[in-house]
Order: sequence, then C-alpha cells, then structure tokens
Amino acid sequence: MTDKPDFLPFALPEIGDDEIKEVADTLKSGWVTTGPRTRRFEADFGAFLGDAALQCMAVNSATAGLHLALEALGIGQGDEVITTTHTFTATAEVVRYLGADVVLVDVDPVTLCIDPRLVEAAITPRTKAVVPVHYGGIAADMHALLALARKHDLRVVEDAAHALPTTCGGRLVGTLDSDATVFSFYANKTMTTGEGGMVVTRDPELAKRIKVMRLHGISRDAFDRFQSRKPAWYYEVVAPGFKYNLTDIAAAMGLHQLAKLPRFLERRKYLAARYREHLSDLPLVLPADAPAGDVHAWHLYVIRLNPSSAKVTRDQVIQGLSDRGIGTSVHYVPLHRQPYWRDRYGLTPEMFPQSDAAYQSMLSIPLFTAMSDADQDRVIAALREVVA
Repeated sequence: MTDKPDFLPFALPEIGDDEIKEVADTLKSGWVTTGPRTRRFEADFGAFLGDAALQCMAVNSATAGLHLALEALGIGQGDEVITTTHTFTATAEVVRYLGADVVLVDVDPVTLCIDPRLVEAAITPRTKAVVPVHYGGIAADMHALLALARKHDLRVVEDAAHALPTTCGGRLVGTLDSDATVFSFYANKTMTTGEGGMVVTRDPELAKRIKVMRLHGISRDAFDRFQSRKPAWYYEVVAPGFKYNLTDIAAAMGLHQLAKLPRFLERRKYLAARYREHLSDLPLVLPADAPAGDVHAWHLYVIRLNPSSAKVTRDQVIQGLSDRGIGTSVHYVPLHRQPYWRDRYGLTPEMFPQSDAAYQSMLSIPLFTAMSDADQDRVIAALREVVA
C-alpha cells in the first residue's frame, strides 16, 4: 500500500520573520491591545490607498466592519438592504443585527458579482442601502451601482473582503465614491492579521460614529486615556457600542503584510496566469480576468465544470483532488440555499438561476503566495487526471 501524498492546503498564509519579530516586540512592549501599532497600521493602510481624505479604522473582523458601517448609516427596523445571494453569510447577517431585512439578488454569470440590473428591479420604498461584494478579487460593476445609488438616494457599503488590491475603473477599491468600504484580513485573504478588518470612509461623521461604536460607545479612545501623562481616567459612554477593536498584536502582523502586498499580488497574478495557460483546454469555465486596465486581486481561483462537456460532477472532482492530497473549497453555498435565509424569505433555487448553476459546478483550487510552481504543477496534473 502506497503512502498518501503530502497534503497541499487550499490556502496558507505567508508569514515571515518580519511579522514574527514585530509580534514579539509588541508582546515585549507591554501594549498588546489597541495602541500605537494599530494606529500605524491605519496610517499605513491610508497611505497605501493613496487618498488623504480617507479615514481608515481597524476592526477585529470584516463582519464587525460591515456592522459598524451600516449602523453608522442609520440602517434599522423596517429598512431593506440589497445584497447578493452569492456570498458568505456575514455580508447579510449584519443587516439582521440591526433589525432590517435583507433582499437577495442574483449575480452576473461571468464575474459572479451582484447584477446591477437586478438590484434596480429589487428597489422598493423601504430600500436604504446596497452591499455589493467584489467576488474572488474582481470588482463588481461599481459604475452602474453607484449610478443607481445616486438615482434612488441609496447608501453603498462595499464588501471588499476579497478585493485588496483590486481596482475598478483605474481606482483602488476603497477609494471609490461609496459611503464606506470594508476589507478583511482573515487568514486566507490576500494579506492577513489572523483575524481583522478595516473600514474606510471619506465621511467624517460616519467615521466618528464608527470610532465610538467599535469600542463600547465610549467617547474617548482608551489608547489616549492610558497614554496620557496627566490623569485622564474619565470617559463617557454615549451609545451602547460593540467590542470590535483590533489588537496591536494583530496590527503588528498587518504592518508587514501590507508592505509585502505588492509582491503578494504579483505572485498571485503569476499563479493565476499559469492556471489559465495549463487548464484552458479542459472542460472548465475559468474565472474572468479584470477589464483592461484594471487589477484582479486573485484572492480566489474558482473553476466551474462546463455543463455541456464535463464528464464528472463537482463533488467527484473535489473527491478526486482530495484523494491526491489537494485541498479545495466551494465559494459559496449561496444564501438562498442556507436554512435561515431560505426559510425566512421563502427563497428557492429557481429565483437565483445564475448563482445556483455556478454553485453546483464550482470549486476553488489552491492559490496562495507560498505555493511553489511545483505545488501548482501538482494541482494542474491532478485536475487533468480527474477532469479530462
């Protein structure tokens, strides 16, 4: 009996000595919660985006960031927020935190991003906001979505968990004309702080509310109080806030991950191009590239079986790759198939034909900066055995 091959995971963060030293120095400093490194990280993130008008607020997850942004915009009971069915539940669940209703719409069949035409068809007098998701690293059609928002007086919060450093119309996601943009630094993202996220906005009132609500509704930053050389113990709770701050331990990782992001992007682009070169003759639908002049972040590499020519099912491919020691994932089981969303809103697969068809044929294959060409060759060879 032969040994099983070494396991190649679907994703693996690239953590170097710089991050490890910064974390160690943070621990030695005695300041491990939100403090000087978090502030540096926020400043560095703003500098990376390159727009001095932006305010960047670090949080402990993108989920927290989406919640804070919608809360600051006043979303509440009786309101509706439109988003895509083809996303992780966090995008929608934060709307329910606020007592508002979620309206799900289908996706563009090529990009798998939210379809602006269906957004417009779903608008009602109760609609207050739209949350587009930049899927897999490619930007949603923000030109059309922002035009819709202006026409119907809607707020826009971008779920950019997959979209660093994606561009749209030549501008980095995060610098567009939406009300707020939320990034994720979860372990499998294009850069990581382990857990973490960033909310970005140009609106000073929105930023003020988010800063207060991310730490218990306290009117004064704990870092300011504890670093003051004069007695500064007094604070005021001005709202029932949340516990959504990012720690300095996490920010320590983020400082160096952000600095490496341009290199990470080039590696992801290289790996994506190799996949396209070596898989294009198989009965697969490969992910769309960004429009000419724009950047795809290549957070995910999602392949779909061609329904007219593939001789195997998605699940057979996943099992075949697993048997060969290769990890995969599926992004996503759409929300309309999840019991909570299905039952609350009476959703059926027929209501979302593009997302549902994609779901039944898709899988995400390994794409991470630490994978070698030999690792990728192994994935390609396995796919050719299983699919061809």
